[in-house]
Amino acid sequence: MNIIGISGLHHSVGFKKREFPGLPSRNYRIAQGFDSAAALVNHGEVLAGAAEERFTGDKATGAFPVHAIRYCLQAGNLKPEQVDYVAHGFSYEPFKAFFDEEEYRRKQYAEVYSPEVQKGLIEQHFPSANWDGKFVPVLHHLAHAASAFFLSGFEEALIMVSDGMGEVHSMTMAVGRGSDIQVLKQIPALHSLGTFYGVFTLYLGFYMGLDEYKVMGLAPYGNPRRHYERLMEFVRLKNDGTYAIPIFARDQTLSERETHAGVMRFLVEQFGPAREPDSEITQDHKDIAAALQAVLQTCQIHVLRHFRKETGQSNLCLAGGVALNCSANGVIKRSRLFQNMFVQPAAGDDGTSLGAALYTQRQLDAGFKPRRMSLPLWGPEFGEDEMKQALSERPDCKSAKYESFDSVCQDIATRLDQGQIVAWFQGRMEFGPRALGSRSILADPRDPTMRDRINQLVKKREAFRPFAPVVAKEAAARFFDIQTGEEDTYAHMLFVMPVRPAFRDKLPAITHVDGSARAQTVARDHNPRLWQLLNEFEKRSGLPILLNTSFNVKGQPIVCTPKEALDTFLFAKLDVLVLGDYVVVPR
Repeated sequence: MNIIGISGLHHSVGFKKREFPGLPSRNYRIAQGFDSAAALVNHGEVLAGAAEERFTGDKATGAFPVHAIRYCLQAGNLKPEQVDYVAHGFSYEPFKAFFDEEEYRRKQYAEVYSPEVQKGLIEQHFPSANWDGKFVPVLHHLAHAASAFFLSGFEEALIMVSDGMGEVHSMTMAVGRGSDIQVLKQIPALHSLGTFYGVFTLYLGFYMGLDEYKVMGLAPYGNPRRHYERLMEFVRLKNDGTYAIPIFARDQTLSERETHAGVMRFLVEQFGPAREPDSEITQDHKDIAAALQAVLQTCQIHVLRHFRKETGQSNLCLAGGVALNCSANGVIKRSRLFQNMFVQPAAGDDGTSLGAALYTQRQLDAGFKPRRMSLPLWGPEFGEDEMKQALSERPDCKSAKYESFDSVCQDIATRLDQGQIVAWFQGRMEFGPRALGSRSILADPRDPTMRDRINQLVKKREAFRPFAPVVAKEAAARFFDIQTGEEDTYAHMLFVMPVRPAFRDKLPAITHVDGSARAQTVARDHNPRLWQLLNEFEKRSGLPILLNTSFNVKGQPIVCTPKEALDTFLFAKLDVLVLGDYVVVPR
């Protein structure tokens, strides 16, 4: 059974711009339906998955994922008529009565959310197939839950889905058993922890729903104690393991609800003027970010302690946009509330394409069996002919193909040891927001100037943002606060953990200001090329660790094709590009 899952809401931003013209661009991110993607599943196996942004260059786009669907069809060697079902990671029809209560919501449902709109987009872009009876809406949080539990390898687990909102909910607690998911408790969108973090992201001068990871990176520079008690006054922890966030009642008019203007006024009253985008970041901003991060972690631990005790579950699965908060994930892991944790690597809304497909297969295929995933290498792959063609079109660079990959690794490890910055383009593209060794920029973690060099010259981004290390799996526990035997938990770069004190000064490029790092472990079986490079680098440096960041520049999605790799390599003025078996340098 071939099922394609999709995410995104194509008309969401266009509708808001039409109804609320002239808003600042950051206000148009206050909407549902970004991160559109497509994934192909057959008999519980993920055959392909990619976000639409990787094909269009429009970062975090919510546009109908026509290019991602075409890729999935190509990867599965399918024609549109061979697709049995298309599953969508939203299902608004059960809540239609809520949207009927006011004119704006009725129009929004009819033009953005209704299943007829989504079916119409499929029929418009793929008219050769008969789609009658093939469209399956899946509740947003069930799609998130399925994306995590069905790929975790756990027989049973507590599942926490937390995001800004999905339809009308912002958190769902559930238990997965075998191939079943049972919802235990849900928190309405009016009390969203994800939106709470998001409005502070907006207050701090960033894009809500896009830049929360910047606030997470800023938090270690601040003192959480300064504002923690005041922020906790905005949240009410409840005895049933949930919470309420009453400040959202300050958004009283439709315009305020669509922009959070009421909440923003309240934050200005409490903390002073909001930071303007691209203006100076003060110590006060850092302290607010630190307190916000601490409140998020307090709320999550409150919820998890309650449901751990109520269910007795010792395994935990996380999904939803809040599950991309790697610092909070690290706190949960170190709490030892759970023996095992799994965070779905595409935990944001792109992952609901995957979860919707898996959930639909579970509902319709009696033979469905969950399975544990390894790396999410489900994106496009390019052969030598395509690489040669891309190289032939670039007279401003020169390339060489080595006799063996051993020779490539020896050369690149030497260059890294000499301080060169390396672009690394190998195999299938990763699914999700993290560069896990297929589309990466790599550098020496020992160089104390390296983080600033890459931030200023290559990534063109804020100086406070840290870079992550990638480390050979068998050596990870020596350098990072990881329990031996749990190294696979960290394969997707979704947990922050302390760098062991003896190595903090030796790894300045990847050690954050608080002594932490967001390490990714690399197993020989899962990524043999990157693993080999790490071991070659160890022969020269004594460290099987590299700085690893995504292969892109500011405002650009991670590169997908060889042409994009060459364009970005040259634009960013990197030292060397490894394109498959080719070593490329500028002329």
